[in-house]
Amino acid sequence: MPASAFNPLINRLSPPPVPSVFAWARAYDGARGPLIDLSQAVPGYPPHPDMLTWLGEAASSRAYAGYGPIEGEADLRTAYATEMTDIYGATVKAANIHITSGCNQAFMAAAMAIAGPGDAVALTDPYYFNQETTLAMMGIERRLLWLDPANGFVPNIEAVRKILATGVKALGLVSPNNPTGAVYPAGLLGEIFAACRDAGAWLMLDETYRDFLPEGERPHDLLSVPGWEDNLILLYSFSKSFCIPGHRLGAVTAGPKAVAEIAKVMDNLQICAPRAPQAAIARAIPALKDWRNANRAEIARRADTLRAVMAELPDWKMDSIGAYFAFIRHPFAGTLSAEVAERLAKQAGVVCIPGAYFGEGQENYLRFAFANADSATIASLRGRLAGFTLS
Repeated sequence: MPASAFNPLINRLSPPPVPSVFAWARAYDGARGPLIDLSQAVPGYPPHPDMLTWLGEAASSRAYAGYGPIEGEADLRTAYATEMTDIYGATVKAANIHITSGCNQAFMAAAMAIAGPGDAVALTDPYYFNQETTLAMMGIERRLLWLDPANGFVPNIEAVRKILATGVKALGLVSPNNPTGAVYPAGLLGEIFAACRDAGAWLMLDETYRDFLPEGERPHDLLSVPGWEDNLILLYSFSKSFCIPGHRLGAVTAGPKAVAEIAKVMDNLQICAPRAPQAAIARAIPALKDWRNANRAEIARRADTLRAVMAELPDWKMDSIGAYFAFIRHPFAGTLSAEVAERLAKQAGVVCIPGAYFGEGQENYLRFAFANADSATIASLRGRLAGFTLS
C-alpha cells in the first residue's frame, strides 16, 4: 500500500535552520570557556519588570481569555499608531495598523494578501530565510536582487528598477537588515519606493530592528508620500524592543484596504494575535520609552565592541554591521559555511549562523547576532577566533 504524499512545496524545504545550530552548541565541551551564543536574534537582557507584571495581569484576566478583534486590540493599535506618527512625523491612524503573532506572520499574511501561486516577489540576496521559505511554500516565485558586499550590502537603485521590470508583485526589503545588519539610507528607500510605485508593485519593508537605529534618526519619509497606502506595507516586531520574543507579537502598517485584506488571511491563520501581550504592550509603548532608549544605547556599545574585536583579527573581515547583526567573512574560502560554523561551535564554543542559510552565494560568510552577548563576552571573541583552525 503506497504511503500518502506530502505537499511538495513543503516537503522540498530544508528543516528549520536554528535547531541544527543549537545541536552543534550542545556538542561543545566547554574547553575554551563559556559558550558564546551569537546565533538567534534575541535580546541578551530580560524584559522590564513592569512588562512582566502587565503580562501577568493580562494573562490572568478573564477579559483577555476570549477571542479579540482580528486586526488587534484597539488600545494597542492606537498606541502603536501614535508611536509611528512620532517616529515618522506623518499621521498614522489605528486603521492603518494590523497586529499579528510575530513579524514572520506579518510577512506571511501580507504576502498572501498581495500575491498568489504563479506570481513573483523579489527579495534581496542575501535574504532572511523565513521570508524565502514563506514564498516557496505558497508557490510564489522568488526573484533575487543581488547585494554587493563592496557596497555594504545596500541595494543599487538601477538593479532595483531592473528586477521590478520583470513584473514582480512586490519587493521585500529588511532594514536594518537581517542577516547583514546593513541600514538602507532614507534617500535610497525613497527612490526604491518611487520605483515600486512606477512599476505598480508593492514595497514590503520589514523594520523589525528599527528601534536600534541611533536615537532620533528617522528611518525614511515614505509615510509622508501622498498615496503611500496604495503601494507600501511596513512590518514590525515587538519582540526585540520589549524583549518578549516568546509572546509572538508583530504589526503591519498599511492602508485600510490592505489591512482589510490581511484580516481575511489572519482570520484563517490565527483569528487574533495573543491578547495578553497586546494589552501589556499597549501600556508599555508610552511607559517604557526611556528603558528602550537605554537598551538601544547598550546594543550600540556591543556593536562598537565587536568592531574593535574584528579590527584586531585581519583574517576575519566584517563586511557589514548594524542594529543586531554583523556579516563576517570567514578566512576559510572554499569551505562550506555550515562546516565552519559547526566546527566553530564545537571546538571554540562560538555559535553563529552559516551564511549559506541566507542564500546560495553566501558560503564565505557567518552571521553574528551580537545583541545576544554583553560587551565583555563579545571582547572574549578575540581569543577564540584568533586561534581557531579547521584542523
